[in-house]
Amino acid sequence: MEKRKKVIYWITTGWLALGMTSTGIVQLIKMEEEVSNFTNLGYPLYLLTLLGVWKLLGVIAILTPKLPLLKEWAYAGFFFAMSGAIISHLAVGDEIISILGPAILLALTIASWYVRPVNRKMNIKTLNV
Repeated sequence: MEKRKKVIYWITTGWLALGMTSTGIVQLIKMEEEVSNFTNLGYPLYLLTLLGVWKLLGVIAILTPKLPLLKEWAYAGFFFAMSGAIISHLAVGDEIISILGPAILLALTIASWYVRPVNRKMNIKTLNV
């Protein structure tokens, strides 16, 4: 079972990293379609740069060994960004197809987080809470 879980982790994490990297780059280079999308959603264009940078840093965090607290923050950031994208598209009345990409990335975020190996999880006992 442990081997299967590890395979699922690396498949979901690999696809998540690929998706977040590609969308992060699209946002950083301010691709015309992405600018139009952000304008339609009513967001200021400087958010493209913020989201792009945060996505790339998040990918580095989830792929780097150790740093479990940073990984938790990265997963949380991915969760909030993708759930926010879904809600934003629905709020402005976009077609349902517009939430497909964020929904897939949200599912990959949850799956990757859920099946991550023990050595990539936070040790609650060491937090002294």
